[in-house]
Amino acid sequence: MKKRIVFCLLLLVGFAEMNSQDYSPLLSDFNEWQLTTCYFGCITDVYYTNGDTIVDSKQYKVLDGFHYISRTFLLREEVSNKQVYLTRVIDENSWEEFLLYDFSLEVGDSIEMMNPITPFPANGGYFTVDSIISRELNDGNEYDHFYFSPSPSNQTSTNNAKWIEGIGSMSIINAPGGDPDINGAGHLSCYFKDGVSVYSNLDSISSCEAFLDIPKLYKPKLELKAVYNAAQNELLIRSSTKLKFIDLYDIRGRRVKSQANFNSTFVGIDTSSLQQGNYILVAYDRELRKRTMQILIN
Repeated sequence: MKKRIVFCLLLLVGFAEMNSQDYSPLLSDFNEWQLTTCYFGCITDVYYTNGDTIVDSKQYKVLDGFHYISRTFLLREEVSNKQVYLTRVIDENSWEEFLLYDFSLEVGDSIEMMNPITPFPANGGYFTVDSIISRELNDGNEYDHFYFSPSPSNQTSTNNAKWIEGIGSMSIINAPGGDPDINGAGHLSCYFKDGVSVYSNLDSISSCEAFLDIPKLYKPKLELKAVYNAAQNELLIRSSTKLKFIDLYDIRGRRVKSQANFNSTFVGIDTSSLQQGNYILVAYDRELRKRTMQILIN
């Protein structure tokens, strides 16, 4: 009897692990969404992730492209929860965060659709998952397609919405409740992840071509070591190449130290004005390769 119970537990654990491994994360090193609109001819706008940053001790990807060149729109993903968030930085000390996607939803579940800084209502009201269908995409992998309709209580939105796991909305990336209308705000026509074509909709365009030049974006990793010298109140940093920028952030994401243009691979930063605690060190070399690490000052 005990053997049978143990065997059943192992099966349950195995199924749970398989389920968690089935999820395809949305964010990767390089994401590229191409959105097409057709009014008097068709135009395709490109949105993409461009670099990393830290806010409130959380790691984010910077959203860049046509409407987002301010670099104040940030994306992060909680892979274990299958959730994707967008943060809008208002100023150095304030920001607001929105839950965009929850790919753990099941048929019959509801979610409040937030569409920040888009042509759609900022709060689109609640939508219900009508169906989830797995379909094969360009890269040969299966992805869950989520189909939504406004919940009965929704007095704001009348359109349906569609998500694809690992990609996001079929409308603008930060409009999970957006209407993917080629004659309206537009619909997703192409999506690339790390230079690989994952999704294409060629009803209004002839082909999908990546905007990002991935081979040029990939660079050897910046080697960096940092040691805190408590006796001298100094953070000692040694790098594989000469550094261009060094920034130090507190756990709330506020920059507390910044230095630039070093002529040596060995750098010392005075920490006497800093309180004890954890900090995030962000360093760039002259090729703009980036390295991030956590530092304890005590």
